[in-house]
Amino acid sequence: MAVQSLKSNVLFTWLAHLAALVTGFFLMPYVMHVLGDASYGQWVFINSFVAYGGLLYMGMGETICRYVAKYHSEGNTKGLNEVVTIVASVYSLGAAFAFLLSVGIALLLPWMSPWKGQELLEIQLVVVILGLNLAMSLLGSIFGGVLMGVRRFDLERTVGIVFDLVRVALIFVFLHREWGLLTMALIYMIITILENSAFMYLSWKALPELQIRLSHWKFSVLKECTSFSSMALLNNFAQSLIYATDSIVIGFLMGAEAIVPYYIALRLVQFIRQPIEKVAFICMPTAGAMQSSADRGKLHKLFLQAIGITFLLAAGINLGAYFFGGDLITLWVGAGYEESHRLLVILLAATVVTLPCNLLRSFLLAQGTIRFPAMIYFAEAIANLVISLGLGLMLGRVGVAIGTLVPAVILEAGVLLPFGLSILGISGWRLMSDAIRPQLVPLAALAGYCLLISPQPWAHGSWLALVGVSAGGGAVLGVAWLLVHNPPGNWWPGLVRRQEA
Repeated sequence: MAVQSLKSNVLFTWLAHLAALVTGFFLMPYVMHVLGDASYGQWVFINSFVAYGGLLYMGMGETICRYVAKYHSEGNTKGLNEVVTIVASVYSLGAAFAFLLSVGIALLLPWMSPWKGQELLEIQLVVVILGLNLAMSLLGSIFGGVLMGVRRFDLERTVGIVFDLVRVALIFVFLHREWGLLTMALIYMIITILENSAFMYLSWKALPELQIRLSHWKFSVLKECTSFSSMALLNNFAQSLIYATDSIVIGFLMGAEAIVPYYIALRLVQFIRQPIEKVAFICMPTAGAMQSSADRGKLHKLFLQAIGITFLLAAGINLGAYFFGGDLITLWVGAGYEESHRLLVILLAATVVTLPCNLLRSFLLAQGTIRFPAMIYFAEAIANLVISLGLGLMLGRVGVAIGTLVPAVILEAGVLLPFGLSILGISGWRLMSDAIRPQLVPLAALAGYCLLISPQPWAHGSWLALVGVSAGGGAVLGVAWLLVHNPPGNWWPGLVRRQEA
């Protein structure tokens, strides 16, 4: 089966995200209104703790993707199977631990929580099922990692699209307020089983020589994988702290129901981040293959193009959210969540720095440089926790959001960015001239468009107006970008050459 092109992988990745975005966007307000703010806050609170279960991946997700890409490009089937076997053994232990831990927590809940009666029983069952779901996700992710390593994002993303739609259908059919949390947990577990079964089948179709056998288990390979994955684990721990801790902090300081306004903003940020993050996700195995070919020139070109587009999208979305984010939230989940717009603006401001730096981190990972970026990310996570707690006590949810923004700007832009550029051999001046400067004119055009349109009454109050304004903003940004990268002065010579030919 042929390796897909980078453009094809980007296309399928964004199609999958579009499906997830559309389904998630319409599903969240539905689930909120069916469960109510109190129960939905409990669902978010529990899942914020479950997010720490991602640590059981122990950094092996990055390991399997990187080494499968490397060995597959080299035609080293033996090395590929050894790495996959090692990861499978580690994940099997992690899966067993996840399930046993969830059972233990469920048994201790009567002494650890205020829940009583049927509510307590439902929460206990939810915890066990989510633990089992995590265990199965660990085992199935082996095969998803193989598909990504061989750059068959088209297969991996198609599976995601199909089962996202199935999940939505099941929720619309079966979700009711009574036993709603248990219903949600069961649906997620069923989808995980089906999705990972598909990954397993497609992995062996894409890579028939794939084998997971005891004979491939080697201590030397385990040592090599863990030396790489230990820093990836630290990186993942930091990510869990940053993305899950805010909801936990608010839950402890203000109660589970108080999480909902913050989570509305956070969920929108996640919707926005994910398609842009996929650029880094796709570039990592490609950058790893370029490393094997020692093609630094192509690597630099790919990085500068990718980081320029990442910055353009992040900054452009920030402009739109500042002027029209309040309309989006009201139309999406209803009135009464005005604070969510302020939170959205603060959280999105951080993405102008974190999304380009996340791309940089993926290129460093592909080059085998993970220790220092992981340490910086961990320091950012600790600072996030400390500042969010302190400001949360004084400013509430807004303080928690500021606690996310400040460490990101200081540590990622001030420390990680200069370090990463030096490792890649790219000067700060070249980054500004080749990647950032070409995006400033399109962004200025978009800012002018927003300033012109925002005061108009017809630009607010309906989905039709919001979609129209968004489409217009996208058109302004896109046309300005094309004019910068292909000025009109270049059109006529090109037309003359085509006519002469």
